[in-house]
Amino acid sequence: MTSGLYPGLLLLLLRILPSDETCPSVCLCVADTVSCSSTGLSKLPVPLPSFSSTLDISHNYLSWLGPGSFKRMPRLENLRMSHNQLSSLGVGVFHNASSLRHLDLSSNKLQVVEQHYFQGLWRLEELLLYNNKIAQVEAGTLIGLSSLKKVYFSLNQITDFPFFSIQDHSHPFLTMLDLSSNRMSRLPWEDVKALPRLVQRGLYLHNNSLICDCSMYSVFWHWDLRGYDTLKDFTDEHTCSVFGDQRASIRFLRHSRFFHNCSVEKAHSQPVTVLLSNVLVSEGGRVRLDCQTSLSSSTELSFTWLSPSKGYITEDSINDTLISLFPNGTLEILAAKVNDSGLYVCTAMDIKQALNATREVNVTVLLPPPESFNTGYTTLLGCVVTMIFILIYLYLTPCRCSCCKQPKPPVIPVATYDPSPLTSVFCPSARDQAKVQADKRVAFMEPMLSGEGTEWTLES
Repeated sequence: MTSGLYPGLLLLLLRILPSDETCPSVCLCVADTVSCSSTGLSKLPVPLPSFSSTLDISHNYLSWLGPGSFKRMPRLENLRMSHNQLSSLGVGVFHNASSLRHLDLSSNKLQVVEQHYFQGLWRLEELLLYNNKIAQVEAGTLIGLSSLKKVYFSLNQITDFPFFSIQDHSHPFLTMLDLSSNRMSRLPWEDVKALPRLVQRGLYLHNNSLICDCSMYSVFWHWDLRGYDTLKDFTDEHTCSVFGDQRASIRFLRHSRFFHNCSVEKAHSQPVTVLLSNVLVSEGGRVRLDCQTSLSSSTELSFTWLSPSKGYITEDSINDTLISLFPNGTLEILAAKVNDSGLYVCTAMDIKQALNATREVNVTVLLPPPESFNTGYTTLLGCVVTMIFILIYLYLTPCRCSCCKQPKPPVIPVATYDPSPLTSVFCPSARDQAKVQADKRVAFMEPMLSGEGTEWTLES
């Protein structure tokens, strides 16, 4: 009977499940992962399971993707398409695939990254485009990717990049922009310096064809002063060509003699950035952060603070009663919270002289320590309580009523049977006690010793 049950259930499940839920024959489907890697595909297998969240079609021969290629995969989060022959993407390729978080298009043949490629991917966090043949990145390519954290453009042929399209409000989570090993000779340094501080810390520009000039050296000099890892980890790979001659390239972080005449040397005597020691404050405590810079002697300054939790803070933007910004640039937090921890950056601006200087303060808000446990006080209290219980046990009798007194131990009375109604054994009434005294018959038993042992005789 059971042998015919399982084929019936299987047939029922096949009828209930839609046809597009089946796994393509060339792919391997495990749980919500579909792997079609290294299967010799020249186009996407059809149909693809709609329940999958990870799709791997790397190491194949795909050369083009049309509109709506993944429209039946609304749960797709990870898409790996590296090591293919993709040279372009059609309009609306990722329509209805807005759940994508990780997109790998590395090691393909893309030449131009058009602005419509990633439209609708507002949840995308990581974009890999390294090792292609990209020579141009259109200005609107990254617009709309508000959740983006890391972008890899290294090992391409990029000569120009739209730095101006990356701002605090457009990409608040972007911490890495890898443009290393490209063909950029000159950069719009004003746009680079205007990048959010987190992006500057994670901007990789080594192994490019940069021409040695004072603007380039000034930017890298200040980044090196702030200790950015992008420079520390690739010190020898930051080179520039003298007068545009690639044969005369120098490691400008190692050999700075060429830049002695640059104005950056003036900033050395009046440092642009002063990195303070860590400021520690307990949760709920008050903290004041000053903005003392090389421009502090100027009388007409405006101040702007960049907070890790509240963004930019100016006198006009403050709407929190727990934060104050004084005319001298001092920022006061009345009751610090744990999420207020982080790097605070103050920018002092002299509009007349077109100068600005910054100061960085690293704030750490500590949780209050747990209440200390007073062992000595607890031990003393325990001793007092113990003595009280001992005194109660010694001097207070639990029951003082006369009816609870037991007869003397030498004699053991044995009362005769009384057919009268039974009264309380523990505390008889006065009438019952008088009756017992009037009609009392008691027998005493005393031991009589004999040679054979102990005997008990009844004596009236």
